[in-house]
Amino acid sequence: MKKLLILVVVLFVSSCVQPTTPEIIPTNPCEDPNSYACFIEPSCDIYEGTCDELAQKMLDTLTLEEKVGQMIQAERGYISSDEVKEYNIGSILSGGGSHPNDLYDDHQAWYDMVTDFQEAALSSSSGIPLLYGVDAVHGHNNVYDMTIFPHQINMGVIDDPDLTYALSKATSEQLLTTGIRWNFAPSLSVNQHIGWGRSYESYGEHPELFESLTMPAILGYLEHGIIPTAKHFLADGGTMGIDQGNAIIDEINLDVHLTPYLEAIQAKVPTIMASYSSINGIKMHGHTYYLQELLKDDLGFEGFIISDWNAIHQLEGSFYQQIVTSVNAGIDMLMEPYDWKSAYQELLFAIGNGDISLERINDAVFRILRVKFQSNLMSQPTFKLDYTNDMKLDHTLLARELAIKSAVLLKNNDALPLSTTQNIYLSGPASDHIGLMSGGWTTNWQGNPDNIFNVGTSLKEGLEQEITLSSYEASDVVIVALAEMPYAEGIGDQGYPSLVTGNAHPDNIHALNQAMQAKNEGKRVIGILFSGRPLFLDQYLDYFDGFISAFLPGSEGGYALTQLIFGYQHFSGRLSYSWPKDASTWGVTSWQETYDPTRFLFPYQFGLNYSS
Repeated sequence: MKKLLILVVVLFVSSCVQPTTPEIIPTNPCEDPNSYACFIEPSCDIYEGTCDELAQKMLDTLTLEEKVGQMIQAERGYISSDEVKEYNIGSILSGGGSHPNDLYDDHQAWYDMVTDFQEAALSSSSGIPLLYGVDAVHGHNNVYDMTIFPHQINMGVIDDPDLTYALSKATSEQLLTTGIRWNFAPSLSVNQHIGWGRSYESYGEHPELFESLTMPAILGYLEHGIIPTAKHFLADGGTMGIDQGNAIIDEINLDVHLTPYLEAIQAKVPTIMASYSSINGIKMHGHTYYLQELLKDDLGFEGFIISDWNAIHQLEGSFYQQIVTSVNAGIDMLMEPYDWKSAYQELLFAIGNGDISLERINDAVFRILRVKFQSNLMSQPTFKLDYTNDMKLDHTLLARELAIKSAVLLKNNDALPLSTTQNIYLSGPASDHIGLMSGGWTTNWQGNPDNIFNVGTSLKEGLEQEITLSSYEASDVVIVALAEMPYAEGIGDQGYPSLVTGNAHPDNIHALNQAMQAKNEGKRVIGILFSGRPLFLDQYLDYFDGFISAFLPGSEGGYALTQLIFGYQHFSGRLSYSWPKDASTWGVTSWQETYDPTRFLFPYQFGLNYSS
């Protein structure tokens, strides 16, 4: 009964309603605590910094078991509501492709699932609501009826702080229609090698892009009710194309990889995810210097650090020792999707054995509770934003604008723009496939090769809104839509990513042969490439009079490319990666003093327009 009374007082104090408690008087109380405007008011601003006090008061009431429960994150498919209640679980996530029932689940099915888990947490002995997290890395990409925005590589091509903020705002709205409050984005990986399978999750190769875009990306979430995550700390983009690999770091390139996190901390990012990778041979999840001494002590990061999916299992020793090493190094919450119960028990054993101090546990839980107060989770644990037609339209229009502005015109021998009076034939594996335009982290972890979507405009659909497509024989223009197969993380690591090797779509070969034939027959040939990074083009670029890199524009890519092809919109995208001509520049990037743009097929920031 005592615990319940304390919780009621704390929740009441932290709400947006004018409290009667004399110690805490809000400076800007909300008239309607159920409104979105009230929901997104940061409670720490309203209560003049008392979130620390509230977090400490709650921490002081918790048993050791309740504290340990707050440090655990489980995957939704491997925990029941009863277990959430029994273990006072602090967080649940849906991994990529983990849906409430199946990939056809809409926003309401997601909200119902999240609410069931949340109600279980609220009925636990501590009564503390849980944080539900997802990888909504280009929109709420696990949900069947949501607009899929361009990937982060496209946002680097645009390099517009206002549009980056708008994307975070729109993603926040999508998340809140499902009751989810925590997003594992943005990625702050300054990528140094396009062989890396996560290249498309990065803005690009140069830290200046992150100086421009990190803060608006984070504020776009924070100011619209979502907890963002800066990931993956530190230097995962410096592993030279090897996912979860080793970054060789010196003082110079440490500054390169640290730059985005300085921006993130200035923006008061609430959570940071540690990287699978190593620095100079030491796994980041056990690296006390970087996690505790640098990030928390020196840089003043006040949020909490979460481990990546099963990442502590890569540390040396038994599972018990992995728990001890990672928590002592500075990990505050353990993403243990399958082994969460064992992690809970091992944490308790480690505290009892004196291998992890109670002081370290209290610090971790205090950080978690403070974020829960700051995000208004305590006062409104089941908030839902209506998914209206106006919201859908706004998201569609934004997706179209981002896709238009992130396409890069690489070659144009007086081939573009096209006229609607020309006879146009369309071919290639990406000609009518939203999944190939969207890439990995789309309805499934490794993307959606089955082209099952409830939203969007494919290239074929976009063109058919303007013209009637021709047969090959009757055509004077051939458009060839090439693609990589969707992939995520290490599945995308490649030593020579090209149009026909690595993750290239197997049908690219036939499409390229058709392009060569059309070129030899005197037809005008336009190439469009959907890929998660620059690819080696080899001799194939000669087959095309015009060539466009669209990267991964998302569900409205077909509309965007149609607008550009016919000149209704103009190309403005500039490469956020240097485009190699051969392997001699592998790992050479534009921030380096020895960078020579002439060694590349297309250098960093290259992009044609209809005036050039």
